[in-house]
Amino acid sequence: MINRLFLLLTICIAAPTLASAKMSDVSCDDSARMLSMLTEVLGAERQGMGLRDPETMLEVWVSPDDGEWMIVQNYANGTSCIVAMGEHWEAGLAGPA
Repeated sequence: MINRLFLLLTICIAAPTLASAKMSDVSCDDSARMLSMLTEVLGAERQGMGLRDPETMLEVWVSPDDGEWMIVQNYANGTSCIVAMGEHWEAGLAGPA
């Protein structure tokens, strides 16, 4: 939980223009900075990715140390947004449900 708060605080500090942004844009940042924060600060690893549409890619990131997860939406314009986050990630087993 502390990692998630740290992540949001870091994004707000790194992007001063967010003060005038809508609430839905608060968790967005430049894709390169977002990648750096996810890997270097949080130690998260990308678990999967897929196209949402021709200009949007969704990624699932998981911190193996504490099981926190994030869904990041990447746009073709170089912006990435955290659209969901949670705790207690469990990897699914391959095969029928």
